[in-house]
Amino acid sequence: MANGLSVFWDDLAKDLEDPEFLREYIVESMRIATIDDLVNSLDQAREASGMTKADLARAISVEPAVVRRLFSGSHLNPTIGTVAEVAAALGMRITMERLPAAERKAVTDPLIQGRSTNPRKLAEHLTSMRTRSKTAA
Repeated sequence: MANGLSVFWDDLAKDLEDPEFLREYIVESMRIATIDDLVNSLDQAREASGMTKADLARAISVEPAVVRRLFSGSHLNPTIGTVAEVAAALGMRITMERLPAAERKAVTDPLIQGRSTNPRKLAEHLTSMRTRSKTAA
């Protein structure tokens, strides 16, 4: 299995040498990690407040299925409007923060330049971001 994993990383690192693929991979990885972090934080706040998904749906005047999809992961790209409404109902707001300098160097520089000095390390970093957001829930 470890050898198969090594082949995966080697193949991905080779694919990341293509500037277009690299940019798409970075953007998609960041999108997934960001949405996962937001949704996980909102669901934790919902649970901490004692609200059910149905309560939350009533608070923002949507069908309960909208909230269920948001928290089940079946809604892969929620609108910022929905996320902001859910946050408001939970007494929160969405804010943006600057990436730490090391992460900007690891992610933003290759995105802008279309190349990475170490594609395998970049791929592993982006994967760890997505994994962190899933295990934080």
